[in-house]
Amino acid sequence: MPIKIPETLPAFDVLTEEGVMVMGEDRAARQDIRPLQIGLLNLMPKKIQTETQFARLIGATPLQIDLTLIRMTEHETRNTSAEHMEAFYKPFQDVKTRKFDGLIITGAPIEHLPFENVTYWSELTEVFDWTQTHVHSTFGVCWGGMAMINYFHGVEKHLLDHKAFGCFRHQNLAPASPYLRGFSDDFVIPVSRWTEMKQAEIGAKPALRTLLGSDRVGPCLVEDPSHRALYIFNHFEYDSGTLKEEYDRDMDEGTPINVPDNYYPDDDPAREPLNRWRSHAHLLYGNWINEIYQTTQYDLEQIGT
Repeated sequence: MPIKIPETLPAFDVLTEEGVMVMGEDRAARQDIRPLQIGLLNLMPKKIQTETQFARLIGATPLQIDLTLIRMTEHETRNTSAEHMEAFYKPFQDVKTRKFDGLIITGAPIEHLPFENVTYWSELTEVFDWTQTHVHSTFGVCWGGMAMINYFHGVEKHLLDHKAFGCFRHQNLAPASPYLRGFSDDFVIPVSRWTEMKQAEIGAKPALRTLLGSDRVGPCLVEDPSHRALYIFNHFEYDSGTLKEEYDRDMDEGTPINVPDNYYPDDDPAREPLNRWRSHAHLLYGNWINEIYQTTQYDLEQIGT
């Protein structure tokens, strides 16, 4: 939340330069408050786990959030009960007349497929176009972020010869960004993917700005102001045991998999993993919610106009 101080106070400019959210008295007096409308387009097979992870992060701010769970209209999940989907999810075609302050588009375990071969690609591109007129800010996560940056900017995803899997150190490349308030210079983020985006290709697009990156696993968080979007290719939302679940699953199925890098103490899968990213996860999603709150229209119908 912002701090209200006089705009003539010397600290006002200093804090603004540092990325601290400050608000002048005139702006504070004109500010209206209402619940934020946030949609979650959940493309993951384990719907309940994913919806819980994101709800935990966006629900940790003092602001009131109305969360709408959204699914692709024709795609049927095999991993979550039909009763759960019927009770809690709305097909995209049923909500596309609504407007949202924010939308999260999750990843999906379909990295090996070309985007155009995904069964719901046509409707998903409709979603991407719809965000430009009906959503104030969109957050594409992992495959969802790769799909968005490909659709809007033509940046390709590239298959890796081995899975990027573990907790990798990342650097804060834009400390003054409002999305990175409170971030350390160096921290770990869970990574679990068979594909990558290349920084050289992202850097060649003037409309894009990389905010977080790693020497080992490449760009992580990219800002796309022209489409009011953020793309993150890694998994701040993961629970402490999510990488362990993926590792145990692959081991049980006989799928070749390396021990998650820098995840278990002493890289020993027999030991309990420690969560070393939780605080930065809350910072990122809290900053995103706060930035939406500061910039969205009070009248929902004005979003996208």
